[in-house]
Amino acid sequence: MRKIIYSLILFSTIAFGQSKKFFEKGEVKLQHPVEKINLRFENNLPFVKVNINGKFYNFLFDTGAPTVISQKIYNELNLKKIYKKSIKDSDEKVQQQIFTELPEMKVDDLIFKNVGAIVLDLNLAELGCLQVDGIIGANQMAKLFWKINYSENSLVASNDLNLLNVDDYETVIPFTAQLQKTPKINMSLLNKNLSLTFDTGFSGRMEVSSDEVNPESFKTFIKTFGTRTTGAFGTAQPASGYIFRADSVKLGNRIFQNERMSTGKTDLIGNEFFKDFIFVLDWKNSRIYMKRIATSPSSLESFGFSYRFINGNGMVTFVFGEENFPLKIGDAIVSINNEHLENLDRDTACHYFINRMEKDQKTITVKVKRNGKILDITLNKKEYLKQNA
Repeated sequence: MRKIIYSLILFSTIAFGQSKKFFEKGEVKLQHPVEKINLRFENNLPFVKVNINGKFYNFLFDTGAPTVISQKIYNELNLKKIYKKSIKDSDEKVQQQIFTELPEMKVDDLIFKNVGAIVLDLNLAELGCLQVDGIIGANQMAKLFWKINYSENSLVASNDLNLLNVDDYETVIPFTAQLQKTPKINMSLLNKNLSLTFDTGFSGRMEVSSDEVNPESFKTFIKTFGTRTTGAFGTAQPASGYIFRADSVKLGNRIFQNERMSTGKTDLIGNEFFKDFIFVLDWKNSRIYMKRIATSPSSLESFGFSYRFINGNGMVTFVFGEENFPLKIGDAIVSINNEHLENLDRDTACHYFINRMEKDQKTITVKVKRNGKILDITLNKKEYLKQNA
């Protein structure tokens, strides 16, 4: 099974002078030289609790976006609109959004004041299932040094890099900060230099644009069709794509072997990669320091498809391009392992969306409706992108 991939990356499209001033708004105060922050790593995304006026909210810790608050928070606090301008999400969808200023928010003992924030509807599609109230974005992160270890749900902040002890971190990756402070790193792949967004709001591993790299030039690849990505403004349009394994890629001062990646509209590196490391974000010197703590396999176990819930009904929305693969895009899923996925209310659909019943299974039975007929299909989990392939 291929899970839905989230990418809440946002690019401002407003005028440079105006946006530069906006994204530099605010200040942060520390109570201690090193602040330990409660991090919750779930569904391959990092979350923190944010206190605004004594009420706690669930915020995503997202280097790929500026700071965001929900429409609900904006209304509750009766905040003022500074202006309304266009922004673009990871699927290149553009919408006009309100830009505002949040007087104060607290993240454990960190106090952020006069925070420039974008107002966004965070209840769209599957994004609403994650119950996200806002985003702590790169424009606020850039004011401090951050040390992240997903395996221990650990997030540490300081205004002194020396207190984070990065001397033994074997990987050093330079980055260029974008207007909203999002880090862009260079990756060398097949003698091509690609610019990837270092995106903790991206639950996938590595994604590159297929017009920059030809996946069929690699020894091991899988053709795909459909969509399994959700951006800030909804689900991406279905498209042909690839999942492939690169023999080697270079990031910063290190070469990484047998890296699994996929094609998409945007060049990204995300949490499937980051969770193998402890990493430190340093905006002062434009560096990311990484120390390996695990090694994920380059192969991929999957049933060969993904599904979403549309109006409370399970639908096949993504399939591997295998010959005679029995499921098709648009199949309505009646049940998986006799668990019915039709006509679900929002809470139940969200439950099944997050807690996939097939997650730990080796074999599943899928009942689908196609052209008025009910089909019973048994699928075995397979290993793809094997190194000896």
